[in-house]
Amino acid sequence: ANKTSRDQFEMRTHQRLMDIIDPTDKTVDALMKLDLPAGVDVEIKVQ
Repeated sequence: ANKTSRDQFEMRTHQRLMDIIDPTDKTVDALMKLDLPAGVDVEIKVQ
């Protein structure tokens, strides 16, 4: 085996915070129904 030929993998984490001021029920419902690709997570906090 060729020791200098090695696969290198990288794992990246990207986070984005969205602060929505006075969201309507329609806005919250639309965010909860988003169709996201595998490995993408969304956390919704209503305060």
